[in-house]
Amino acid sequence: MSDLLAIGLSGVTAYRTALAAVADNVANAENPGYARREVRLREGINTGSRSPLYREDLLFAGVEAASVARAWDAYRAADARYAASGAGRAAVREQWLGAVETALGDGPSSVGTAIGGFFNAGEALAATPSDRLARSAMLTALSIAAGEIRETAEALQRVATGIADAAATEVDGLNADLAALAEVNDALRQSKIGGTARASMEDERDRLIDSIAVRIDVEASIEANGTASLTLARVSGVTLLDQTQRATVGAATAADGRIALTLFANGTTTPLPATGGRLSGLVDVAGSTADKRAELNATAQQFVDEVNDWQAGGRTPTGTPGAALLVMTGDASTLATTTGNPAAIAAASGAGVENGNLLVLGDLRGPGGVESRWAALVASHAQALQSARSEASAAATRRDGSFAARDEVSGIDLDQEAAELLRYQRAYDGSAKIVQVARDTLQSILDLF
Repeated sequence: MSDLLAIGLSGVTAYRTALAAVADNVANAENPGYARREVRLREGINTGSRSPLYREDLLFAGVEAASVARAWDAYRAADARYAASGAGRAAVREQWLGAVETALGDGPSSVGTAIGGFFNAGEALAATPSDRLARSAMLTALSIAAGEIRETAEALQRVATGIADAAATEVDGLNADLAALAEVNDALRQSKIGGTARASMEDERDRLIDSIAVRIDVEASIEANGTASLTLARVSGVTLLDQTQRATVGAATAADGRIALTLFANGTTTPLPATGGRLSGLVDVAGSTADKRAELNATAQQFVDEVNDWQAGGRTPTGTPGAALLVMTGDASTLATTTGNPAAIAAASGAGVENGNLLVLGDLRGPGGVESRWAALVASHAQALQSARSEASAAATRRDGSFAARDEVSGIDLDQEAAELLRYQRAYDGSAKIVQVARDTLQSILDLF
């Protein structure tokens, strides 16, 4: 009779654990990083003898919950992290290259349009070189062109600052995740394998690894005790986290906005190559933005030199050589006009032709001129942005596919959980019935006395 009670009680206990696992699965169906729980049941065995006259034997003792296992596929998880890292890099590049495109602009108020407006105003003045209003219009057009270049330079500076701030935020998040993962490793070393608490720790471990992989491409190695070690993917000898230490990542921003990642470990700081993830994308777009700013500065300097050289080759209405119309004391954000006096325009040629110098102004609009240089800058960036958009779309599709493959193993299917719930509920009811029958039988025996 005691065996019957023990068998029933073991079933009640085991299936209660299984029902709790199903309840956890349903409750966390939409929780990112949660892996489906599965209770592994096994036959309960006791060592003993049915009679003191016989030797000991293995006796059936019902059922027991051996462990709580996570549904997990290490290969699919690694593939999902790799895809997420690539998608993170592509998305960041698309985002910030789009911001650069907005800063450059190519509409009615763009640099190219404003410079073209200046040359058009000069051509109009050539028809009536003594017209004060036409002279004022030319100076106004020059001021607008200088202002557009200045505003574009300032907009690119804001983009560069935004990229640097985003990189700092990502680095802070990466270091926080590494610190949290180190703490989870410590907890895993002390936890009991197969328990619910252990499964929750492993969920948190994998969630942190996923978060780190989105920021920077890593390879994860899971030890026998469940702890994780991280190394930089596609680069040998760069360890972010192992069983004894945790590295710290830093980001240094140069004067031109370029970003360099560093790794501090064992008391030494070394360069950290970015191979993937959002940080890799930020390093990439920081470099391309710096290139665009440098090209804008060079274009602005060419504009200053060509306009001032043209002005110096002509004569003002008073017969004096033209003074500089533009000045740039630093980068393109310092570009400005030097005068608002219409009489300062050197419209006449050195030979005394009233509009002679204006007639050669159009020579500055050739293939190597400022307008062509600006158009080439905008066109090259447009191509880079289009490529980034295509890459981001493909990477997102690849990521979604790898996530779906991973979720086929670790995700929650509510229909399946409902079926498991019904199965375990019936098994629980059956075990409870055994306990009830054993109790009633024992009571009937006791009633005989």
